[in-house]
Amino acid sequence: MAEPLFDQLQQLQQEFRGHPPVHKWHPDLCGDMDLVIRRDGRWIHEGTEICRQPLVRLFASILKREGDDYFLVTPVEKMRIRVEDVPFIASQVARGEEGGRQRLLFTTNTGDIVPLDSGRGWQLKPFGRPPQPIPYIEVRDGLQARVSREVFYQLVDWAEERAGQSGGQLWLKSDGEQFLLGSY
Repeated sequence: MAEPLFDQLQQLQQEFRGHPPVHKWHPDLCGDMDLVIRRDGRWIHEGTEICRQPLVRLFASILKREGDDYFLVTPVEKMRIRVEDVPFIASQVARGEEGGRQRLLFTTNTGDIVPLDSGRGWQLKPFGRPPQPIPYIEVRDGLQARVSREVFYQLVDWAEERAGQSGGQLWLKSDGEQFLLGSY
């Protein structure tokens, strides 16, 4: 039986119309914008945090990654911005069943709802000091979200323990697939 939060998120995901087609927009670079997305998920413009979430969501909807660079793009403009780690943080997770299979849905700090499935980039990358392997999930078109500490602890609670080559491992099940959460 699916949890109420999972059902609500699944409905929102199905109703969501998508983001502007930034992958089709290729304007010339206009320059650099004094905007940085901090590793804690805050958006800072000219030294001041953008506190209006609708504005952050708008900027997030026109965000594009090319190689290691990030840009805000429209059909006629392209401005480079700075991202300290990745642009999004997976700040919530819900678990439920769909078609008899367990499914995990992540919600980012900008409101994107991201299913964990085989088409999604899931990887463990070093983060923090000292660096520890932390999960990252692809939100869309090469844009990633880092899993927050709170979500990570929830995932640990849901994970299945298995013996690995050099110790124990934690695995998640979602959409009929297995995803490594970490080793110990």
